[in-house]
Amino acid sequence: MTKTVTDRRELGDPGRARRVVVKIGSSSLTDAAGRLDVHKLTALVEVLAGRRGAGGQVVLVSSGAIASALGVLGLTGRPRDLATAQAAASVGQGLLMAHYTRAFGAHGLTVGQVLLTVEDVVRRAHHRNVQRNVERLLALGVVPVINENDAVATQEIKFGDNDRLAALVSHLSKADALVLLTDVDALYDRSPRLPGARRIARVRDRRDLEGIEVTARGGAVGTGGMVSKLESAAIASGAGIPVVVTAAHNAGAVLSGEDVGTWFEPARRRTNARRLWLAHAAHTGGSISVDEGAVQAITAGKKSLLAAGVVDVTGEFDAGDPIDVLDPAGRVVARGLASYSAEELPARLGRTSVQMREQFGPDSARAVVHRDDLVVLDRTD
Repeated sequence: MTKTVTDRRELGDPGRARRVVVKIGSSSLTDAAGRLDVHKLTALVEVLAGRRGAGGQVVLVSSGAIASALGVLGLTGRPRDLATAQAAASVGQGLLMAHYTRAFGAHGLTVGQVLLTVEDVVRRAHHRNVQRNVERLLALGVVPVINENDAVATQEIKFGDNDRLAALVSHLSKADALVLLTDVDALYDRSPRLPGARRIARVRDRRDLEGIEVTARGGAVGTGGMVSKLESAAIASGAGIPVVVTAAHNAGAVLSGEDVGTWFEPARRRTNARRLWLAHAAHTGGSISVDEGAVQAITAGKKSLLAAGVVDVTGEFDAGDPIDVLDPAGRVVARGLASYSAEELPARLGRTSVQMREQFGPDSARAVVHRDDLVVLDRTD
């Protein structure tokens, strides 16, 4: 079979990765009725066990908890209401892990369950705890099986789908590659159902995706789609981690270094972990609006955000919480950690450092968001 091109090997070939994060979605683990297909799960485990046997480390991000419970609970499809979805996740997570325990156990491997919520990635102390846990599991020879804790997550505090979770886990776990397995074998320049559709083998940057139509919807069982895969690939590759998007039946080929799927070239430098979770994982409870001068100061000038440039405060947040920074048009241009609570900040709007010292005391002139706690996001017109 055709092997990957030379520059892929130079820039990060999943076939050579020492530590790889593999994400599989519900649609790739279920049958036509939307229930867990144990044969598909077992086939994936055989590939991952082979990678472990060859000396590699594997972190598995697996959907399928709710799908595992459909038959047991007599449900005909994914629940639409939150309470039933949480109940199904509670039942299904144990069933899913039982299957993984048996399948990996057949290869002499032990699995460890790690259930995450957004808080576990947003809060720095939680983030470090998760990182230590995953690192220790790998050191002990355990295969971490990670999923979002859907039994307690709500729409307001969800990652959105496991693709995004996998991208963040790949950075958190210091992975050498991320493989996103789906029900499509690659990204195409148009719908693969159309004649003449061409596989996009490599994506260097966003310019390679211009003019490409991508469906935004996922399958009937899962919550993601190709749009989600692209966003997650952008997060991971932008953080210096190579990504391959392909079908689940290509898992073995990807991990053998074959040229399948769509490969996303990694950035040359890895993003600072703190800035990554601020940009992509932080759930903000509020926002502040700033004038154009402040926008220029924090984007082009890379300076701290001062109260003089803040014109409005929205939402509820405490000092130390992540907040969005909005430009005069209402677009999010940055995200950072607030130095003041939503209650403290209004009295300081538009104040210079001198005015803040005079009004609130000599130690009250700190920046609203210090530059070390600020990450600038892309501005799209």
